[in-house]
Amino acid sequence: MGAAPSTPRSQTSAEQLVAAFVGRTPYPISSEFWKNLLELPLSLQWPRHRVLHACQAFAQNNYHTKHLAKLLVHLVWCLQDAVSTSDGSTSAYKKAINASYIASVFLKFTIENTRNYTWEELCLDIDRTENGLENFPKDQSLEHFVMRGVLHYLGTAPVSGHSLFLHHELLNFIIVAMSTQLCSGPSPEPKDVHPFLDAAMLQESDIVTSVVRRLLLNFITRPHVPFNGSSYPIFSDNGEPGVLQRVGSAAANFVLLPLYTINLLTGSSGEGIGSPLADNSLLVLLILIHYRKCILADELAINNSETSDESKSLMETSSFHDNPFCKALENVKDIQFDRADIEGNAHNGPVVRLPFASLFDTLGMYLKDENSVLLLYSLVHGNVDFLEYCLVRTDLDTLLLPILETLYNAQRRTSNQIYMLLIILLILSQDSSFNATIHKLILPSVPWYKERLLHQTSLGSLMVIILIRTINYNLSKLRDIYLHTNCLAILANMAPHVHRLSGYASQRLVSLFDMLSRKYTKLAELKNDKVLKIDSDQIEDDNIADDMSTELHIYTDFLRIVLEIINAILTYALPRNPEVVYAVMHRQEVFEPFKNHPRFNELLDNIYTVLDFFNSRMDMQELEGEWSVNKVLKVIINNCRSWRGEGMKMFTQLRFTYEQESHPEEFFIPYVWRLVLAHG
Repeated sequence: MGAAPSTPRSQTSAEQLVAAFVGRTPYPISSEFWKNLLELPLSLQWPRHRVLHACQAFAQNNYHTKHLAKLLVHLVWCLQDAVSTSDGSTSAYKKAINASYIASVFLKFTIENTRNYTWEELCLDIDRTENGLENFPKDQSLEHFVMRGVLHYLGTAPVSGHSLFLHHELLNFIIVAMSTQLCSGPSPEPKDVHPFLDAAMLQESDIVTSVVRRLLLNFITRPHVPFNGSSYPIFSDNGEPGVLQRVGSAAANFVLLPLYTINLLTGSSGEGIGSPLADNSLLVLLILIHYRKCILADELAINNSETSDESKSLMETSSFHDNPFCKALENVKDIQFDRADIEGNAHNGPVVRLPFASLFDTLGMYLKDENSVLLLYSLVHGNVDFLEYCLVRTDLDTLLLPILETLYNAQRRTSNQIYMLLIILLILSQDSSFNATIHKLILPSVPWYKERLLHQTSLGSLMVIILIRTINYNLSKLRDIYLHTNCLAILANMAPHVHRLSGYASQRLVSLFDMLSRKYTKLAELKNDKVLKIDSDQIEDDNIADDMSTELHIYTDFLRIVLEIINAILTYALPRNPEVVYAVMHRQEVFEPFKNHPRFNELLDNIYTVLDFFNSRMDMQELEGEWSVNKVLKVIINNCRSWRGEGMKMFTQLRFTYEQESHPEEFFIPYVWRLVLAHG
């Protein structure tokens, strides 16, 4: 091998140090070169073209020098020094920041430009017989060693003072290291290799729980990182964010990735939420909890399958490793109350404990941000304790008002964000106490609702108004059946528990039936015209007729659900909802065309039983002058007290529940990375 190369003569020369790092000469891991490189001044500036040239040279020479692997080892050693330094020396933090930062830049460039998705170009193997590596764990791969060191530091080191910058830089590094997912297809396969992500999944439970706790605490406390172009980060251009920072940012332009990755960017839009550390913490948490490692359950079935059936066979014979970060999030407990403690059940292993009150309030404040929406979904869907905590809060408007405002502005939001919000509402509406509570919360005003002044409106009434408005928007713009179904499912869950629904909300509910019935009637007429004109030899006309039959069937289902919603209110909550009775009476002609429809007649029998009762009471009134809204309502309210529901047929209550699809990773993994990219 010959003598070890010497350190560049001018140890303070950043030019020579960086040139040596990207050059062809390998430096031993114990060389003073690494100390000098990591002590580069944080005010160093470098132009864009030189950064790119350095990355290109590094990519060519890393096969021989293994400098990336050696730098990553030094990163872990620097983190260990930062933890063990009792006096909080800035030197230890400075070296750790530089190690993380430089590693992120060159790792990111290598990932972007790799030709082999087994990641051999990263050259993560290392000669363990080399001087200085005597204590390197023999049973750990380099990526496991690195992720263990980085995650351990993030989970245990306090976020304060100098460590703020280091925490921020390590989160950037982790996002870069995990971005190998962007080079795989949207659906995980057994052949996919993600060195750092896979290594993260193999960490001990105490590290996993400490990291999940830290990331959530960062989201809650939102520490402020006081960036200053003159002192941080390194490689800045005239006080602006530096080229190397831009190249190294995990959410910057992934310029040479597969086409589907570029497609993820379409339609993305991000909103900053004021704390880079909180931002990155949430992104890292979302990546970790939604990752799925695919493994083969029976490789023989794959080997023996025909090529055309390979994808199907793969789906049938593959499964997923448990995700420890996902399990840790699902088991997060309230620091102030734990049902298991009350019941005397001990927890197995370490458990994340957080103040649910602070988490709830923070989520309410930042639900306009799509990342926060996905976190809320992950919590209410996966964590029973947090869901129950939300349901017993008396200030549900903290969560619901920002959700409803976002739905009100649906045209400015992504379809995925709208789906997530509706699923959250669907999960909440599965609880009867939630449905009762929202009608007891009275809102003095709703300033963001522009179509009408809403004063002293219940939260439940506002929810009905916004859900119906979302259906109307979907009919005119998106035409998405899934979105329609979710809105109607939430309304159906709410219906038996409706209490004093406002006049405006009641009108919108009956108008919804009217609008859907007009769509239905128009489709039925078009279908009948097609049937009369169709030529048996024209296959295209057959296809059109089939499509119209399918759409007509869908609208039939929608109409029936709306009738079930109205019927449930009239059956179980009529005395408490005179405004609904008024709205049905006021627009009773819209129900007439469907009285004899085989799918609707039983439900309409109940509605007409109510109409007959109140119409007869109206006829019995001796009225001076013309009828007015207030006079009609007074008659309805008086007769609600004598309503006994005689002649009403009892139907099984509609109750919709949310079930995640069989392969949620196909949606969530691309969705999370879209959020990462949009954040940039």
